[in-house]
Amino acid sequence: MIRRIDPITDPQWSQLLDQHPQASIFHTPAWMEALRRTYGYEPVAYVAAASDGRLAGGIPFCRIRSSLTGRRLVSLPFSDHCQPLFEESEDLSQLLSAAREDSRRDRGQYIELRPLVANDSFFASSTGLTSSGSAVIHRLDLCRSKDDVYRGLNKQCLRKIARSSREGLRYEEGRSEDLLEKFYGLLLLTRRRHQLPPQPLVWFRNLIACLGERLKIRVALQDKTPVASIITCSFKKVVTYKYGCSDYRFNPLGGMTMLFWRTIEEAIVERATEFDLGRSDHDTPGLIAFKDHWGATQSTLRYFRYPAPSAQMRARRLFSSTARRLLVRFPDPVLEALGGFLYRHVG
Repeated sequence: MIRRIDPITDPQWSQLLDQHPQASIFHTPAWMEALRRTYGYEPVAYVAAASDGRLAGGIPFCRIRSSLTGRRLVSLPFSDHCQPLFEESEDLSQLLSAAREDSRRDRGQYIELRPLVANDSFFASSTGLTSSGSAVIHRLDLCRSKDDVYRGLNKQCLRKIARSSREGLRYEEGRSEDLLEKFYGLLLLTRRRHQLPPQPLVWFRNLIACLGERLKIRVALQDKTPVASIITCSFKKVVTYKYGCSDYRFNPLGGMTMLFWRTIEEAIVERATEFDLGRSDHDTPGLIAFKDHWGATQSTLRYFRYPAPSAQMRARRLFSSTARRLLVRFPDPVLEALGGFLYRHVG
C-alpha cells in the first residue's frame, strides 16, 4: 500500500532510515527541516507499507511553489543526491505514480529525482522518467587503514599536506557562531570568484540547529587569518563533504588539502566506512581533478524528470548563467540578499 506521510514528524520515516543501507544525510528529517525553515518548502514522503505495517521503502520530496519558477516536486532541493529507498522495482513504480498524480493535482510542472545509483534504461522503461542532467560524484572507501588510504593519495595531495604542516597552519572545528562567520566570509569570496550568489547565512544557521553534532565546520588558519573552510555532515558510517571555500591568495599553503586529510583521519578513527566527497559539475575540471587526487572512485550522477525538460526550461538555465555575471558586481550585503531571494525559487 502506498501512503503519503510527513517525513519530519512521522517516526516510521526515521525507522526506515535506520534500517535501509542506502539512506543518507539528505534523507534525514533534520536536513528536510532545515530546508523547510530556510526556504519554506513542504517536505512530503511517498512510502510503501509492507503487510506487517513497517515501511518497505519510500521517496522524500520537497514541494516547491514558486511564483517565478512554478510548482514542482524535487527529491531533494540543494541535496547532492537522494536515492529512492525501495526493495522491489514495482514499489518504485508505484511510489512515483503516486508522486506524479499528486503533482498533477497540484498543477506541478514536473517531478525530479536525484538518485545516487541509477540504471538509465530501468528508469526510462519502468518509471517514465527522462534523464535531465548529470554531474560527477566521488566516494572514498575508508574500510582500510590510514596508511593504506595515505598510500593511495596523488603526489600533489602529499605535497600539499606536507606544505600545510611546514607553514604551521592552525586547525579549528566545531559549530560556533565564530566558526560560522569565518566560513561565511570565505564563502562570500569564493562565490564571488565563481560568479554565483552565496547561499543565505540563515541556511547554515538552520543546518547547525537541525543537524547538531552531525555537522562540523572545519577551518584552516594562518595565524589568525582564515584561509580555507569546509562543512561536513555525518550519518551512520558515511561522512559527507557538502560545502567548501577558501581565500585564493592562500591556496598554495594547502589549507583545503589539510582540511580534507584531517576529515579523513577523524573518519577512520570513528570507523566510518566512506567519505562522500560530493557532486561536481562537468564544467569544474579543477574541482574534479582535486577529488580524483584523493584516490576516490568517480562515477556519474544522473538526475531524472517527469515529464522531460522543455526547451523553455533549457533556455531559462542559459539565461541564468548569463545573468549571474551581472549579479556578482553588487556589494556583499546586496549579494547576500539576492542569494536568499533567488535560492528560494531555484531549488
